[in-house]
Amino acid sequence: MTALKNDRFLRALLKQPVDVTPVWMMRQAGRYLPEYRASRANAGDFMSLCMNPEFACEVTMQPLDRYPQLDAAILFSDILTIPDAMGQGLYFETGEGPRFKKVVSTLADIEALPIPDPHKDLGYVMDAVSTIRRELNGRVPLIGFSGSPWTLATYMVEGGSSKDFRKTKAMLYDNPQAMHLLLDKLAQSVTSYLNGQIMAGAQAVQIFDTWGGNLSAAAYQEFSLAYMRKIVSGLIREHEGRKVPVIMFTKGGGLWLESIADAGADALGLDWTCDLGEARQRVGNRVALQGNMDPTVLYAKPEAIRTEVGRILASYGKGSGHVFNLGHGITPEVNPEHAGAFLRAVHELSAQYHQ
Repeated sequence: MTALKNDRFLRALLKQPVDVTPVWMMRQAGRYLPEYRASRANAGDFMSLCMNPEFACEVTMQPLDRYPQLDAAILFSDILTIPDAMGQGLYFETGEGPRFKKVVSTLADIEALPIPDPHKDLGYVMDAVSTIRRELNGRVPLIGFSGSPWTLATYMVEGGSSKDFRKTKAMLYDNPQAMHLLLDKLAQSVTSYLNGQIMAGAQAVQIFDTWGGNLSAAAYQEFSLAYMRKIVSGLIREHEGRKVPVIMFTKGGGLWLESIADAGADALGLDWTCDLGEARQRVGNRVALQGNMDPTVLYAKPEAIRTEVGRILASYGKGSGHVFNLGHGITPEVNPEHAGAFLRAVHELSAQYHQ
């Protein structure tokens, strides 16, 4: 494989010295970019975009071509590929988001679920990873990812997105045996899926625990964090002669940073509700931190964006171990010029913290 020309993202995740704070954006290949919307129109629909390795590569590269400041690429895919490969029948309804043709509601349903083979059942994702890695040609590292077991379970039990997670939480409390079996199967599936991505060329991986923050403190430990810990313990941590960092991101998980920091990942993703400096004090030297600007700041004018970037950098302070990112995904209505102003500000304002 081609040597990396820019490895500051990987170095920061391992708390090694860097020249400037590295930056990438969750959902950086997305609807805010006109070139992405054109590719999606050419593909026909979102799933066709995800399941065609050439299209997935094309849209992964678009933000990198537009913004030379980006220090990482992230695989273009969806977090619900695993439930789809388990036979749930993923589809998307306009204005409704992801839906499943089948839902999981009983222990028998869960017992019948297969554990997908990443190469046979999710081969299109592995092909996308290897295609993107080849196209990158060492330009920046490639991030692979998966949804967390708890997050995937919520979609499988609810049949789609939910505001109150009524069915999932009822199963959790009424039938914890069934929920644990589902989460265990998902943890096995995520582990093999991420290891498949690493073998195909992903140089770091992120676990997106989008809905972990909707649990109580006790339920989070038992039904979300425990299974992410299990995944991390089973991941390939070195490949192609270098470490493969793991990022764990629980949206709404700021109350539990110390527990998450002890779960075995190299870095924690933070949403915008956490103070970055306080988070650094709480986790100490155990992990790097990724985040955490409120994505809606990108609706503001470039000078206001720059001010907020400066505030966050000052909050973290001197030294490595920080990857700048948004506290969640960039939204479709953001002006691409504002995203560019954000990325430039991170590099320009962060050099002083790395001297």
